Amino acid sequence: MSFDFDTVPQRLGTDSQKWQKYAGQDILPLWVADMDFRSSPAILAALHERVEHGIFGYARPTKATVDAVVNALASRYGWTIDPAWIVWLPGLVCGLNVTAQAFAQPGDEVLALTPVYPPFMTAPKNSGRVSVTVPFTLNATSTPARWEIDWPALEKAVTPRTKLFFLCNPHNPLARVFRREELVRLAEFCARHDLVLCSDEIHCDLILDSALPHLPTALVAPDHAARTITLMAPSKTYNVPGLGTSFAIIPDAALRARFVRATVGIVAEVTTLGFTACEAAYRDSEPWRQELLATLRGNRDFLLDFIARELPGVSVEAPIEATYLAWLNIAPLDLADPIAHFEKHGVGLSDGAFFGSPRGRHVRINFGCPRATLTEALRRMKTALAAR
Repeated sequence: MSFDFDTVPQRLGTDSQKWQKYAGQDILPLWVADMDFRSSPAILAALHERVEHGIFGYARPTKATVDAVVNALASRYGWTIDPAWIVWLPGLVCGLNVTAQAFAQPGDEVLALTPVYPPFMTAPKNSGRVSVTVPFTLNATSTPARWEIDWPALEKAVTPRTKLFFLCNPHNPLARVFRREELVRLAEFCARHDLVLCSDEIHCDLILDSALPHLPTALVAPDHAARTITLMAPSKTYNVPGLGTSFAIIPDAALRARFVRATVGIVAEVTTLGFTACEAAYRDSEPWRQELLATLRGNRDFLLDFIARELPGVSVEAPIEATYLAWLNIAPLDLADPIAHFEKHGVGLSDGAFFGSPRGRHVRINFGCPRATLTEALRRMKTALAAR
């Protein structure tokens, strides 16, 4: 079966947040983690059928929807979960904020590793908690180079007010997959310091390096699963973030009760169309996902080759093992405002400073788009470098 990942969709003039940012300007938006691919035909068909039903009342997941999630986790990762562990949410950012409120008090500290997806740092602050960050270190002596956890710095960052640790695996924006020994060590670290471990695994179905399977944190460290919250969603993989459907998997009943209590009265319910898309994603869209992965691997390799040949002063410091996001070091370009410079030449990127990187050192690019879009964006970046 073949799916269309080549046609450039028309998103200008739609409700797309990604494309509205530069409305009226000739700027290709490769910033937010939202792919320019139509979702899987199975999802579209399921949504059409549900719309034809014509009634959109308050929704609860059916057994078929829950089974689709449970079966996908079992078949892909060997992780057998109890359906009772699932707490449905309207988004992963919501899940981070709920976790911060449920397991830390105002003034308490939440640890995260940077650079990282900005809500990891803002979620604690939104409710008076304190965000504490520890930078990754780049091990340039390993082959290939790899971003690694600075374990001594992480230990040093813990105080009596530290209550929670946020992990992003696979990592956004570093696009790396954590290994078993790292996850076990992190779980032991959290247990030693009595921290709740919140593992955001929203990109788990987007592993580009087939030799690196995704390992759910709660599965590889079963002795510490009782302090672990795993956040997942079909949104990134199947390009349905606008349908607002995600879930937390919380094996421990007491931990789950605290989490649910923090949602009461403030967290919206998942919609009927969200549940429909979720079920079709996990149950019926595996052939589409496999072809998506092949497309993203091709885009990644094209991106890396173009950077190496055509963009002097730009580098990818470590392998892109997962996601459709690349973390580019642009420090040698010495740009006062990298984002404005590239926008001037028609490419919209994400500023590395938002992820906790020093200003002017990194940008993030989204290569989840048709090859024609990526090719044109890279051509414009080459022009931007020549115009410095």
